[in-house]
Amino acid sequence: MSEQNEPTSERVQTAAPSPAVDGAHPALAPDVAERLKRDPAGLVAAVVQQYDTLEVLMVGWMDDEALRRTLTSGRVTFWSRSRREYWRKGDTSGHVQWVKSVSLDCDGDALLVQVDQVGAACHTGTRTCFDGRGLPAVVGQA
Repeated sequence: MSEQNEPTSERVQTAAPSPAVDGAHPALAPDVAERLKRDPAGLVAAVVQQYDTLEVLMVGWMDDEALRRTLTSGRVTFWSRSRREYWRKGDTSGHVQWVKSVSLDCDGDALLVQVDQVGAACHTGTRTCFDGRGLPAVVGQA
C-alpha cells in the first residue's frame, strides 16, 4: 500500500522510526534485529498474505518498533512513511489483520506476514490492494 493511500483512520501512535525504543517497551529481540537489512530510512517491506488461501493482500512498511509490535501483539502494525507514525490495521475500520506467522526472506530485506484478514485489506474497500489493478504483460512459458 502506498503511503498516499494509507487510511488516516488506522493511525496508532506518532513517533519517529528508530531501532531505539523509549524504554517503555523492550526493543526488538537482538537476534531478529541483526538479521534485518533495512533501507536508508530504517524500513523493511512487509508483504501481507491471507494465511489459508495464500492470497497477497497488501504491502506495507515496518521499522524495528512496528515489527516488535506485530510480533508481540497478534495484530499487524505498520510505519507510515508519509505521516511518519505507526498505524495498526483495523483499529477504527474493524478490518483487522490477525497475525498467523511472520517470516524473513533469505536476504533479510522483506517480511512475509501471514494473517487472517477480517474485511477488506485495502483502504478502497477491496479485498486486496491488487484487485482490478492488473497491468498488461507478456505471459512467459517454462
